[in-house]
Amino acid sequence: MPFQYLTNFPLDDAVQTYLDALNTHGLSYKTEEIPIGLALGRITSRAVYARICAPHYNACAMDGIALSARITFGATETTPVRLQESDFVRVDTGDPLPAGCDAVVMIEDVIEEDGQVSLYAAAAPWQHVRQIGEDISAGDMILPSFTEVTPAGMGAMLAAGVMKLETVKQPVVGIIPTGDEIVPPTEHPGEGDIIEFNSTIFSSMLTQWGCLPRVYPIVKDRLSEIEALLRKAVDECDAVILNAGSSAGSEDYSAQAIRSIGEVVLHGIAIKPGKPAVLGLAQNSSQAGLVPVLGVPGYPVSGILVLEHVFKPVLQQLTCRQPEKIEHVQAVVSRRLNSSLKYREFIRARLGLVNGKTVAVPLNRGAGVVSSFVKADGIIDIPQDMEGYEAGQSVDVRLLHSLDEIARMLVITGSHDPLLDEVADIMRRTWRDSLVASSHVGSMGGIMAVKRGEAHLGGIHLLDEASGTYNIPYLKKYFPEGGVVLVECVERIQGLMVAPGNPKGIQGFADLPRLSYVNRQKGSGTRILCDYLAKENHLDTAQINGYEREEFTHTAVAAAVASGTADAGMGILSAARIYGLEFIPICPEQYDLLIAEDALQLEAVQRLLEVLKGPEFAERLKKLGGYTLNKPGEVRPWN
Repeated sequence: MPFQYLTNFPLDDAVQTYLDALNTHGLSYKTEEIPIGLALGRITSRAVYARICAPHYNACAMDGIALSARITFGATETTPVRLQESDFVRVDTGDPLPAGCDAVVMIEDVIEEDGQVSLYAAAAPWQHVRQIGEDISAGDMILPSFTEVTPAGMGAMLAAGVMKLETVKQPVVGIIPTGDEIVPPTEHPGEGDIIEFNSTIFSSMLTQWGCLPRVYPIVKDRLSEIEALLRKAVDECDAVILNAGSSAGSEDYSAQAIRSIGEVVLHGIAIKPGKPAVLGLAQNSSQAGLVPVLGVPGYPVSGILVLEHVFKPVLQQLTCRQPEKIEHVQAVVSRRLNSSLKYREFIRARLGLVNGKTVAVPLNRGAGVVSSFVKADGIIDIPQDMEGYEAGQSVDVRLLHSLDEIARMLVITGSHDPLLDEVADIMRRTWRDSLVASSHVGSMGGIMAVKRGEAHLGGIHLLDEASGTYNIPYLKKYFPEGGVVLVECVERIQGLMVAPGNPKGIQGFADLPRLSYVNRQKGSGTRILCDYLAKENHLDTAQINGYEREEFTHTAVAAAVASGTADAGMGILSAARIYGLEFIPICPEQYDLLIAEDALQLEAVQRLLEVLKGPEFAERLKKLGGYTLNKPGEVRPWN
């Protein structure tokens, strides 16, 4: 009986048929916990959260002197302030900020004169100080699920007190070379010997794809021996490649061997070279796991093509990773970038495709802010002879992620709330190709980003003092012609976060004049609420110690209170809970999502709306605390 291939599927159909068969039989990735030091290149299997703040103490950011900024007020070029040694503490970069000090004057600005120190410029409170949580606040999500761990990510996790993490286990892929004429690599092969180098090629490819190759000894062309070694490999590995013996020769036993211990899904693909490939599967002897088994032709080019086009998609399911390409792209920078003519500067940026244009949102440039490298999608290169770029100017960006990823990126710019991280993680767990770039610039910043076409959507919670209502009056003011939709998200409680036990006996906002305070940045909804409450309580904000001290997230405010550098700060309950703080409720507010009308039908936006309406989002918010869900994901009429 003449030999016949079982199938002759087109390539795409063959791959999909194979994946469908594997998934039907329960193909899945495995997980393991590993130390951070071994995590480079690994894939997180669940979200990683910071355990401590980074930095975890108020650190001096310069060599110089630490002092209370108040004693330098009034210093000018003509009327310097002169200080005694008792007025300051000499410090080096990285030293803890001494008690009673709230600023550092760098050594270059310290003038030694006649046994005294003269300062010719006043210091601003908290200048040259890396405050607790400047980089990362405890409870912040450092990496979402199914994300590759980078060197910067490892540093960020260690800085945040994370010593171990749960990762996708690297699949062990067995390689079985077969053939009577095959010999190990040697400088002196005999006549008729074929040097076995395919396993070296395949091993290198597998390593690049995040797998652990295991090469078995060469087995002769005897069906019983091939079956025995294949069964052994199936029990020891997560996937197996049977090299050679897949064609129509009298000693081509791959398909028979696979069928004897499992199932042949397809034998024969409509590609050249590579047609004789065998796509199979088997259960290990304990029946605890499904093992894909691939029979590849002996010719190396055929084998490479079959691995690249057929087996790589299978391994991506086992490794939870996607291939990356390094490319350059022209992008519109979202804000002005100043740079010194003295240096060539590299600025980390988030990227997204908004309204048909690639937008680059620069990240924190601080040398100690390692988290910006974790978040970066690209690097903006400012040449040495340039002073920077104006907002809206086209810049060249070296991509750290592929153009496909940038095109899929959902750009969220606006008010901070931990729920956005949770939404992004749920999206990533539900749709592995989902990507979210979230920037915390405050509610007004979100409105302006959407208005300029630099974001798909943004979180807002803006109180209108005249009407006492949230968000809608601002939309009528800034979008008189429409072009945006307002989607309901959550009602949340804003309150004062104070030390455990409330040692200062704080009862409400009216107590602020006797306290040290930490505020949110101007333009944020929380700051607008604070300004409103100050007026309502007839408070002079100039008399509130720390009212101009600004942080960009609720967790950063909570970190400041937890560290004792402030007695109170306005924020949300979930942030207070993360730090074990007392929470004094002040008022409920509406936190909504402002979405550009032309972005509403994007797949990424629709996925986000689906998550908002889903049970996992509700369950996560219940754990965070302080939220009320009415009709999340529903469009609210406003015009």
